Amino acid sequence: QVYKGLDIITNKVSPQEQRLCRHHMISFVDPLVSNYTVVDFRDKAVPLISYIFARDKIPIVVGGTNYYIESLLWKVLINTKEKPSTAPRPDSDRKVELEQLDSAELHRRLRQVDPEMAAKLHPHDKRKVARSLQVFEETGIPHSEILHQQQEEEGGGPLGGPLKYPHSCILWLHADQAALDARLEQRVDDMVAAGLLEELRDFHRRYNREKVAENRQDYQHGIFQSIGFKEFHEYLVSEGSCPPETSALLLEKGIQALKQVTKRYARRQNKWVRNRFLKRPGPNVPPVYGLEVSDLQRWEEDVLKPALEIVESFIQGREPPAEPLRMEHDEKENKRSHRVCELCDRLIIGDREWAAHTRSKSHLHHLKKRRKLEASGCAGGTVGDSGDAETSDEDGSLPL
Repeated sequence: QVYKGLDIITNKVSPQEQRLCRHHMISFVDPLVSNYTVVDFRDKAVPLISYIFARDKIPIVVGGTNYYIESLLWKVLINTKEKPSTAPRPDSDRKVELEQLDSAELHRRLRQVDPEMAAKLHPHDKRKVARSLQVFEETGIPHSEILHQQQEEEGGGPLGGPLKYPHSCILWLHADQAALDARLEQRVDDMVAAGLLEELRDFHRRYNREKVAENRQDYQHGIFQSIGFKEFHEYLVSEGSCPPETSALLLEKGIQALKQVTKRYARRQNKWVRNRFLKRPGPNVPPVYGLEVSDLQRWEEDVLKPALEIVESFIQGREPPAEPLRMEHDEKENKRSHRVCELCDRLIIGDREWAAHTRSKSHLHHLKKRRKLEASGCAGGTVGDSGDAETSDEDGSLPL
């Protein structure tokens, strides 16, 4: 929503709602800027929060890009420039340059300068590996060492340095999955009805067409990361050059893809809240209060009234009537354990991720396939005239 224009694809709050309450950080970055980062966001938002406090008002940070919200709550980001700017940097971004390298080469370079960080990051996670390399190149200090320094500050913890605003609270609006999925699908239909395709066509004509022609399309940076651009790529680049029925099929494919990726993103947002906030209790994690939004007919009773009571309690310095949410967490869980699944030829990082992988459809499919091969191999070994199990295994060894 920081980008100018493209109001439908970025789901901006309506002009009518903006007139009801002062809004900030909306529509101020040129959509052609590709190197606007979370650091730029934080450096502009923090002075605004101070300005709001100075007017004896309460800043409300609205999600959901939770990573950006974390940048405001904790000291977690690293300035790699001597003079941080509140505007996007016009010069080339070293991180983007590094991302052009091969994944294996990137990870090899990081292992040389920061083996601890390299052990934590998956070799295929080019963006995070490139960022850690950028931090070292531009500060001369390993990324892992800077993170340790932040966490060891007074009030620091696993999520980073101390809370910037110690009297914060988080209101988490959550819904039954079926109700949420139906609402998200309806939202996509409403976006299309509101003129989504016209908005995308216009932007494609003004900017994207040239990049596609030069094979420079990049859906990893800037405004193009927004959900909705790559989903309609085929439709936009082929419109007018293919039969109408083909174009209609591509359009429907884009709409269905947008619905699927929107629902997937919502699940990731909820998972982020559970893993980052609810499963890491401590003095440097604000309390999280859950508000049920499955039934919009009960908005007043289930959301508005309890939210006002919670916020008023914080303002008055008393305990809120509602209990914050808490989740069980395993103190012994290793979030950075490394395991290689030979069946699937994949590196899995983290105990929970490993458990999820061993239950996944793809892993169970490979496991079933191997057991069938082993069973057929054993059956074949019993027919031989020598009955030599070792020789039989050696001749018919099974690939993992």
